[in-house]
Amino acid sequence: MVQHSQKKFGAFLGVFTPSLLTILGVIMYLRFGWVVASVGVGGALLIVVICSAVAFITALSAAAVATNTPLGTGGEYYLISRSLGLPIGGAIGIPLYLCRVLSVTLYCFGLAEALAMIWPASWGAPPLPYLAVAFIFLTTVISGKSAEVSLKLQIPLMALVGLSIVALATGSLSGPIRKSEVFASPEAIAAAGGFWGVLAVYFPAITGFNAGIGMSGDLKDPQRAIPKGILGALAVGTLVYLIVPVLLGISEKATLQQLADIRPESRSVWTYVAVGGALLVLPGMWAAILSSAFGSILAGARVLQALARDGLSPRVLARTSRSGQPTWATWVSGAIAIAAAALGNLNTVALVVTIFFLTLYMSINLVAATEKLVNDPSYRPTIRVPWALSLLGAAGNLALMFLISPSGCVIAIVASFLVWAYLRQRALEGRWGDAWAGVWGSLARLSLRKLAKRPSDPRSWRPNILLLANGIEQRAALARMVAWFNQNAGILTVCELLTGKVEENEPLAHTRRASISQFLQCEGISAFAEAHVVSDFEQGVIDVAQSSGVGGLRANTVAFGWPSQPRRLEALAANIRTLHHLGKSTLIIRPSPVGGPSQFERIDIWWGGKENCGDLMLLLAYLLTLNPLWRRAKITLRTIIAAGQSQEQMAHELAALIASVRINAVYEVIVQEKSQSVFEVIHSRSAGADVVFLGLMVPQIGQEVEYCRRLEEMVDGMPTTVLVRNSGLFSGRLL
Repeated sequence: MVQHSQKKFGAFLGVFTPSLLTILGVIMYLRFGWVVASVGVGGALLIVVICSAVAFITALSAAAVATNTPLGTGGEYYLISRSLGLPIGGAIGIPLYLCRVLSVTLYCFGLAEALAMIWPASWGAPPLPYLAVAFIFLTTVISGKSAEVSLKLQIPLMALVGLSIVALATGSLSGPIRKSEVFASPEAIAAAGGFWGVLAVYFPAITGFNAGIGMSGDLKDPQRAIPKGILGALAVGTLVYLIVPVLLGISEKATLQQLADIRPESRSVWTYVAVGGALLVLPGMWAAILSSAFGSILAGARVLQALARDGLSPRVLARTSRSGQPTWATWVSGAIAIAAAALGNLNTVALVVTIFFLTLYMSINLVAATEKLVNDPSYRPTIRVPWALSLLGAAGNLALMFLISPSGCVIAIVASFLVWAYLRQRALEGRWGDAWAGVWGSLARLSLRKLAKRPSDPRSWRPNILLLANGIEQRAALARMVAWFNQNAGILTVCELLTGKVEENEPLAHTRRASISQFLQCEGISAFAEAHVVSDFEQGVIDVAQSSGVGGLRANTVAFGWPSQPRRLEALAANIRTLHHLGKSTLIIRPSPVGGPSQFERIDIWWGGKENCGDLMLLLAYLLTLNPLWRRAKITLRTIIAAGQSQEQMAHELAALIASVRINAVYEVIVQEKSQSVFEVIHSRSAGADVVFLGLMVPQIGQEVEYCRRLEEMVDGMPTTVLVRNSGLFSGRLL
């Protein structure tokens, strides 16, 4: 793609000028008199203080985030998407873009109202919507041609605005002073739509600092220019807004009726008070409103361009002209602004703009607070803002939204959520880190510390299972069985051990981790994938079992598949002994060579009552039945007694046991005949089971070969068999 040369701007021309002129715009000239008449001078000053406080906190939060990362095109959208990810960035960026476009409509409606003041009566009523459309078209053409022309036009426009403010101050202070109440009467406030309704109309005035942030992609040094420009513009704008209502409210040159008159054909109240009247006020008014429209169309087009670059809007909108301007995005923005003229009047547009801007401000503050709270090492802004201040700003934005319009608040939040859900479903991923990694990391760290402080208790036990199995892709039945035991109640880790030297086998281990992870994902198994290089397999089993997990989430159960070689089974028997001393329970699983049914119906547990393995076998059986495939399965607890033992007494004990563990199961007491071995009894009774649980002993040193021979005899010809050794927290303490 051909790279076009593009003019870059500094803090004054690129940020301060568009921000200040957008702040000192349509609301100041056309609605400030109405604000004073509606709520009084004191009420107007209170509105200015509330809105400026919210804006200052948001500006500080935006400045903090801006000084932490290189900034590209898109302003606030770029900040949010690179901090919280594309789905949330898109959920805010799309409303932000619409907010910019609606602001163009707002300012062009204001310009139309300002022009209506000199509209000849002989021409009839001024066609405000058509005039607004014409002004939108004009600003779109100029902005689409060159951002430099648009920004340089703002220097003389700022001079005209300054001249009109000086004229107002001179006229007000040189004339008679009105003695009036600080606050308007409750009836007057209610008639204007209530205090919060008046605030909603005023609020877009203070949102102008966003115009400078929106130019982030056109700045020479955005990390320095944005904080200087937006904070400077806000400071100057707030100072002016604290002075103007006083100047309008104390002057007797304008009556309260003239202050409240917002009819398009009426004169601006400024022209009654200012020295020189319309001659000095109207040029400044038109200049401020026109420059605000320029700032909004420039920033809006760049947000749309950034959305297109990230794939959230058609890619064609990311194209730039030879001068580097987002021409396509500018023309589309102008078209949408023209369509928005159908909203009809300035107050209605102002209310919608306010709700969307408050949604945006809340997001910016949440980003700054989140980045600070998670202690991300990469978050090192040169402007440091306490997280509590940013959080306070977010809460203030939400409160203002609700107070202004409860329904609008809900609609804005729901709309943002729906956009987020859609983008999340599309699984959009950026090529950058975001704050969520820090959020989850902080939560995980906090959780681990809390778990570490809690005393170990059998009732808080969870199956954190480490499955050691090589070639798991060929052992899907084994992986599924262990996942069924886990049931997302604990943590499952599937690990493969590679024997050899680390320097030679680590690349293979890296490949195996990726392959195991892909296999687990395809199987729908929620588990972590690991692969480790060990010098000796048997010792590696112990080393990995001891190191698996962290804090209170260490592996408490180690699972193995049935070894294909007798020698490996003997080594495994020795491992069981060591794992027992480490307090790790052990599972050896031999899946049935025949594929399982679509719905499992029978679980058999054989319990001798000597090795304390029944606790874990019962719990694993219960966890199985939580899975939809095993929901209909019947758990049968079986035990074998010798002839002469009391069958009734044993039955009573099993019934009491099942009742105490609160698991839906039945029991069976089998009297062993002299002609049958224990193995034969188990084989005959469990031939039709879907899974059989048997206890594991800890073989004595030197008896591993004999014990393994007996195990092979036991499982030969059996359905899926799980051999269980309970060496953990609740061994012998049935839950």
